[in-house]
Amino acid sequence: MIRSARRRTRLLAGLVLLAGSLWAPMAAVGPAGAHAEHESHEPAAVIDVVEVNGLLDPVLLEVMSGALDRIDPAETIALVFQVNSRGSVVSDDEVVALAELIMGSPVPVSFWVGPSGSRARGAVAQLVGLADDVGIAPGARFGDLGDPVAPLERFGRPFGLPSDTDLVDDTVGYDEAIERGLARPSPVLLEHLRGIPGFEGAAADGEGTAPVVRTRFNKPGLVDQLFHTAASPPVAYLLFLVGAGLLVFELFTAGVGIAGVIGAGSFLLGCYGLAVLPTRWWAIALLVVAMFGYAVDIQTGVPRAWTVIATASLVVGSVALYDGVGMSWITLGVGLVGMIAAMSAGIPAMVRTRFSTPTIGRDWIVGESGAAVDAVDPEGTVCVREAVWKARTNRATPIEASAPIRVVAVEGLWLEVAPEEGGARDYRSRAPKG
Repeated sequence: MIRSARRRTRLLAGLVLLAGSLWAPMAAVGPAGAHAEHESHEPAAVIDVVEVNGLLDPVLLEVMSGALDRIDPAETIALVFQVNSRGSVVSDDEVVALAELIMGSPVPVSFWVGPSGSRARGAVAQLVGLADDVGIAPGARFGDLGDPVAPLERFGRPFGLPSDTDLVDDTVGYDEAIERGLARPSPVLLEHLRGIPGFEGAAADGEGTAPVVRTRFNKPGLVDQLFHTAASPPVAYLLFLVGAGLLVFELFTAGVGIAGVIGAGSFLLGCYGLAVLPTRWWAIALLVVAMFGYAVDIQTGVPRAWTVIATASLVVGSVALYDGVGMSWITLGVGLVGMIAAMSAGIPAMVRTRFSTPTIGRDWIVGESGAAVDAVDPEGTVCVREAVWKARTNRATPIEASAPIRVVAVEGLWLEVAPEEGGARDYRSRAPKG
């Protein structure tokens, strides 16, 4: 019964597929008028909207240039750049090449400085001033043009300003920009699009107007967004510090773990961001010196002179890292306080805990010989098998720096040691291993 039912099901499915295959050609050669009517409702034109958020770096430059290169006048009626950028980190020649694409565009190029709180400054503001149409949202500002990037004899003054000193160091807000005719009011993106000729037509019910073209939004891909984010000044700084710190931690652990993988990825992204951004090479060198100094004192197990040198290098290198772009004091505070706390206390404690945990065995060290790094009287540091440990003397027998020692016990993160010769022997001690 089950097999016969399955056969009937397969037969029915086959008949349905056969009927569908016969109906498809008939439907394809159906009434031409109906097909044409369907096509008439499809909007033929589009407005491309490209988001420009953050510093103009190689990623955003490629996005903007690509959108201008791909313009098809038969399809696109305008290209809109939604801008929130405080400057550029690409070369002047690349900005000039982008300005030429804007000026030579076969369709109108419009810039909307929005939403509220957005900014357009520096070379990006100069590009905005070259556009056919500029809109601004309440709470947004543009200006602070700086020195001209594009030659004035070829492109003219941005926004048609009467002099080359206007808006060089100042910005204008919503009300002033509208009053001076530098931009039109565009509270939201839709309002800005409504001001573009051809965007709207008569509504179907005959009352008012309605959009008659499609709006196509263009954004960078996931990989491009990742690298664009890494090229942000605070993100690049924090990625560099976190990556370097995790790599230093991984140097003192057994094997390569997830901390090493994350550290390597963060460090590489941070290096990319610092390479793109305007940085001072000597400030980066100071950050490297700071990591080296912290690593030296992590080896000893206690903060010493190298920790002071590393902390000073970290502070100076962080404050002077960027040339022309800055970071908030919050970012600096998070980076400095977090790194100093991790390197001077957190990572040394984690390293000692990992190497003294019973899961990897610590009884082996009892009876081992070594040398005192400094005077152990009654506490100090010793070196056993090329590793530095915190130690205290056994039965209060003082030990001079560089004197040979023998481990007699382990208590928590501390070693109990005695002089190799002349010290009181403890019942827990045993002969050194061969």
